[in-house]
Amino acid sequence: MKKTVSFLVSGRGSNFHAVAKAIMKGTIPAKMGVVISDTEGVRALDIAQELSIPSFFINPKQYKSRQEHEKAMVQLLGEYNTDVVVTAGYMRLLTPYFVHEFKNKIINIHPALLPKYGGKGMYGEHVHKAVLAAGEKVSGATVHFVTAGVDEGEIIIQKEFKIEKGDQVDDLQRKVGEVEKEIMIDAILKLEGRS
Repeated sequence: MKKTVSFLVSGRGSNFHAVAKAIMKGTIPAKMGVVISDTEGVRALDIAQELSIPSFFINPKQYKSRQEHEKAMVQLLGEYNTDVVVTAGYMRLLTPYFVHEFKNKIINIHPALLPKYGGKGMYGEHVHKAVLAAGEKVSGATVHFVTAGVDEGEIIIQKEFKIEKGDQVDDLQRKVGEVEKEIMIDAILKLEGRS
């Protein structure tokens, strides 16, 4: 039976877009669930609307606590029979409550080769700056399960690329972006093979 994949987003939604197109084409044998954003008016919500995917902005400021906000998300994800939650550029840390509700069913993409350059404060440009400052010869991206610890979940798939002499933060961001779309699709295909 096909799994239903839903997405948590906060921004442009480029990874969400790539995965959604793969599901709609049948490249990923899954069903589309729902797209939930914690930020109003982001490009990811526009993409969802263009693709006729149900999408919602759930404003965290309207809730007394992070857990109350997440309860609203869990309820909505449940209404769409979500089997897998993909955090695609979702910039909010999930609480142990949410992680428990979808144990081993939440996947995230990180713009480095975990366990290196992961953890608190390691996101976006911060990761690439740290990689360059360390003089690394390769970088890449990692898809992993989300746990209560930041970037500590089991690694599902990784792909690396060579850092060329003279590469800057922008170059690494571009290269990671290309790798991310590919391995996110591969990771979901891999999960489809699990019961």
